[in-house]
Amino acid sequence: MVNNSEADWFHIDIMDGVFVPNISFGFPVLASIHHYAKKPLDIHLMIVHPERYLSQFKAYGAAVITVHYEACTHLHSTIQSIKELGCKAGVAINPHTPVSLLSEVIEELDLVLIMSVNPGFGGQKFIENSYKKIRELSTMASERNPNLIIEVDGGVNHTNALALLKAGANVLVAGNAIFASETPMKTIAELKRISPQTFRT
Repeated sequence: MVNNSEADWFHIDIMDGVFVPNISFGFPVLASIHHYAKKPLDIHLMIVHPERYLSQFKAYGAAVITVHYEACTHLHSTIQSIKELGCKAGVAINPHTPVSLLSEVIEELDLVLIMSVNPGFGGQKFIENSYKKIRELSTMASERNPNLIIEVDGGVNHTNALALLKAGANVLVAGNAIFASETPMKTIAELKRISPQTFRT
């Protein structure tokens, strides 16, 4: 369904049960997704010590690898390792993490993922303070990294998509809004009409 939809990428949440209180896809499932997916894989690592597994995620089809600021002791080194693999490098920040903490690496990044819910479970309520963080990041990016992708994940749906784009986001991730829909392909198409930008499921 996603292959045939208007969605641009697959956004894959990898959870280890340690960094977040849930477990999702391991390498065997990711290998199957890679085999069947006809769109690029946007890999979001909600795991501790992500630097240990970067080459494996690349081998299983990652086009973008996003790690969490909160999980990386040596963040700059991890960003460089992702780029050396030929992937776009992203950093995600949790709802409580200030955008300002990305100041020392903002020029090095291809993508920043603003978590607009607490990571680990789908279907959560959107955190309204996320708009402020998106605007702050957009301002920082315009001055220091104008090509930065600003991605938002958590509680994204047709009621807030336009406001997120106006705040400065240019990539929206939707899970529950798509897969809880009775007509997911139609829902994706409707969201794409709200946003001419990249839309991922």
